[in-house]
Amino acid sequence: MIALSDTLNLDKIASARKISAAVVNISGRQRMLSQRMAFLAMRLVGAANAQERVAIRDGLLDTAALMEKSHWGLIQGSEEMNLPGKPSAAVREMYFQAPLYLDAQVRRYIEAARALAREPEAAMTQNNRHLQYIMDKAAFELLAGLDAVVSQYQLESEAEQDAVDANLAKLYQQSREAATATAERAKQLEITLRELQKAQEMLIQSEKLSNLGLMVAELVHEIKNPVNFIYGNVSHIRGYTEDLLSCLRLYQECYPYPHPKLEKHLAAVELDFLLEDLPKILDSMQVGAENLRELVLSLKDFSRMDSRDMTPVSIHEGLDNILLILQHRLKGAGGKGSIEVVKEYGELPLVECYPNQVNQVFMNVVSNAIEALEEMQGKGEGAQSTTPTIAIRTEMLNSDYVAVRISDNGPGMTDEVRHQLFAPFFTTKGAGKGTGLGLSISFQIVVQKHRGLMWCVSEPGEGTEFWIKLPIVQRAKSSTLTLAVNGEAAAV
Repeated sequence: MIALSDTLNLDKIASARKISAAVVNISGRQRMLSQRMAFLAMRLVGAANAQERVAIRDGLLDTAALMEKSHWGLIQGSEEMNLPGKPSAAVREMYFQAPLYLDAQVRRYIEAARALAREPEAAMTQNNRHLQYIMDKAAFELLAGLDAVVSQYQLESEAEQDAVDANLAKLYQQSREAATATAERAKQLEITLRELQKAQEMLIQSEKLSNLGLMVAELVHEIKNPVNFIYGNVSHIRGYTEDLLSCLRLYQECYPYPHPKLEKHLAAVELDFLLEDLPKILDSMQVGAENLRELVLSLKDFSRMDSRDMTPVSIHEGLDNILLILQHRLKGAGGKGSIEVVKEYGELPLVECYPNQVNQVFMNVVSNAIEALEEMQGKGEGAQSTTPTIAIRTEMLNSDYVAVRISDNGPGMTDEVRHQLFAPFFTTKGAGKGTGLGLSISFQIVVQKHRGLMWCVSEPGEGTEFWIKLPIVQRAKSSTLTLAVNGEAAAV
């Protein structure tokens, strides 16, 4: 009989898995804390009074302290958080070397938050340099860096599990060979297999964090109640206002010649203009409240966590939620020109998938299209002849697959760029503006997680189109292996 304890130490493996899970969870929490700091920084500047600002300052400083504690725990180790403090060479490169320098980014981000909390009341404006730094980093560079290191920790965790699985397979084979010797060994093999099953159950407990979902879910939770309060009370305010205006008009009919002092005041407040403009203001408030409520609901749907099982969902609903979330960029925020969106939706059935992951793919592709068009606008290319446009088309390819095509009429790309498009860390953006992980992660989600295909069609000056092909129903794994060839997907 082969002694299981000689080959597989369950206590060590369980401890290693616990440490690995702690590293992944704490690194994911860094991302959530960075976004919470940005949210508190915005609230701090926009607080209505000094008393409210004191409470928000305390929250901001506490969050900064948590982020700093987690950061040093990941790098130096922490018994309290079950962190080993021995990052791999790849992780250390992300923290201390180009292009990320994540250690310096995190420390500078925390320093900016603390500096903002110490600012005097007079400096609490939207133009505060510490606030601007926090918002810029939270939305782009720092967020991308934290995503990159979380992905690396997850890859290393999976590699550890693969190594243990390989060890289990080897042990199983040895046990099978021993079982052929005698009937006694067959009995011992049964015992060994039961122990292997228990060990296997301990090893398959890992689940990747949906970091963007965690951050968005927390923000939605905090703003949902005040948004519902505003939305629910706008109609009451409209009714009360109409009652007051009708009373005022009745007073004017019954007392057409008011006291000179009252007449002077009515002229000063421009009563006629007020009576005409107030209903328009209420209309605008109602439209704004409805739009804000729709946005909150879309964010809530976008941030939902994937379960262990795939779920049949509407692809169109996911695309519409992404467009609603990105509408501020499509409308030309920050002085940029607006971008037209053309939707050509076919009739699609519900598609079995991990909704949060598929939404992440759509978000990455549409965001890249927006950035390409913004860059073209900034250079003045195509401004005289065409309107910047993103087209989204969906269609049934056959009874088994649907396709989502997202295209833009931007500058396009060369074959050299297109062939490297899905390679990790490849980016055409300037230093500090991207890590080159968005499309690589999207490719993994579509091809590896959903057994679909993803490729790009583009030529210089002819725009870019991404094809995302997804199976309608996820069937049992087959022997088909899908590879990326020259920036495109191919099945072999």
